[in-house]
Amino acid sequence: MKDILQELEERRADARLGGGQSRIDAQHAKGKLTARERIELLLDEGSFEEYDMFVTHRCTDFGMEESKPRGDGVVTGWGTINGRMVYVFSQDFTVLGGSVSETHAAKICKIMDMAVQNGAPVIGINDSGGARIQEGVSSLAAYGEVFKRNILASGVVPQISLIMGPCAGGAVYSPAMTDFIFMVKDSSYMFVTGPDVVKTVTNEVVTAEELGGASTHTKKSSVADGAFENDVEALAEVRRLVDFLPLNNREKPPVRPFFDDPARIEHSLDTLVPDNPNMPYDMKELILKVADEGDFYEIQEEYARNIITGFIRLEGQSVGVVANQPMVLAGCLDIDSSRKAARFVRFCDAFEIPILTLVDVPGFLPGTTQEYNGVIKHGAKLLFAYGEATVPKVTLITRKAYGGAYVVMASKHLQGDINYAWPTSEIAVMGAKGATEILYRSELKDADKIAGRVKDYEDRFANPFVAAERGFIDEVIQPHSTRRRVARAFAALRGKKLTNPWKKHDNIPL
Repeated sequence: MKDILQELEERRADARLGGGQSRIDAQHAKGKLTARERIELLLDEGSFEEYDMFVTHRCTDFGMEESKPRGDGVVTGWGTINGRMVYVFSQDFTVLGGSVSETHAAKICKIMDMAVQNGAPVIGINDSGGARIQEGVSSLAAYGEVFKRNILASGVVPQISLIMGPCAGGAVYSPAMTDFIFMVKDSSYMFVTGPDVVKTVTNEVVTAEELGGASTHTKKSSVADGAFENDVEALAEVRRLVDFLPLNNREKPPVRPFFDDPARIEHSLDTLVPDNPNMPYDMKELILKVADEGDFYEIQEEYARNIITGFIRLEGQSVGVVANQPMVLAGCLDIDSSRKAARFVRFCDAFEIPILTLVDVPGFLPGTTQEYNGVIKHGAKLLFAYGEATVPKVTLITRKAYGGAYVVMASKHLQGDINYAWPTSEIAVMGAKGATEILYRSELKDADKIAGRVKDYEDRFANPFVAAERGFIDEVIQPHSTRRRVARAFAALRGKKLTNPWKKHDNIPL
């Protein structure tokens, strides 16, 4: 018996070493943690239950039968984050460069199947050189099996990807189908074709960092939702994110203890909106003052900064926030902000997370660039996402809500449940100056007359009361009471039940 136990421990020790101490040291020298160290930091201490530690590849071509490392380059299993179950896989770059083989992918597929079956999130830590060339089409088929599971798990359990090294070629499409992607600055990159292929085909000279680094994907492409300084920070932030999310689409998000008075008054909000309608202000100030303990987890902070997306808690309960940001492009909607917000709204709706929308939008960004690139279709994505969402939706208009952008931003007409406005808000087809220049074109040469017309238009429409008279606004509220009113609105909506007409699936304008 002792011999068998001894052999078990020796096999385990061998598997834990991955590609060997020298390769572990090389990983550390790059400022990167090993696959197992990452899992230890991500999960609660002592909670990890590993599966398939002794799996080896079955390839016999190109001399592969001479090296069969245990685990085959990926560590898989489950554990807990703050006591709540998650499934995790972590690719091991020290074993054959973390390359994906038939058995490597089978290990990932097994825990993804278990995650869907048992209703728990999947967290994938990607650090891989790509498909294992020695296995040829078997490796590609293995990727296909993983992709299929990403698709079937979408909207069923949250899927989170951490890119902590290379992720290239077909490998990028698995993270691309997950709900959130986080990268590590200077040590992770994603691209379909690498710099060498790009140079050969297009003659462009570009570095891996410029082509697919964290800065590229958080600021330009919107592929990634956030970038962090190192592995440790990235793993800590994923732990924080998981705390906002439900385990699956049939459970509510977790309720956390809170020590912040739901009826807290914030008098500073009475002066948040400047007297000059063209002066910007920071919408994040409002978000932080509404949230429990001023805690806000922002998603895609670096991309399309004219709209803000992220999670807060109200009375300990998770709420998704979508807010126009007057500090950037005057808070206009454009292609990028519409896509960013639409994806976030659809995620919240899929996982029963209520949505708070804070509106200060003068319209859609004009120009040929926007029109040529399809702002109509991309803007429709956000409209569609809000219109089909059945979760509790509370909307607050702080200042401008003009034209089609007013309708798009979770208005009453898109099944908004409770729609508030501050007294400083203006709900109209367009601004007073533009409207009067169209209505009174014949009087444009008379400056005094036009000034009077602008004043008349402002008196009539530059306020929330016309919309309130028609029931499109449920209540005009005092800015200082915003937290109390919003918290009570969501409390009133906790029992909401709404179903859309049956369909196989919708055809959102992609």
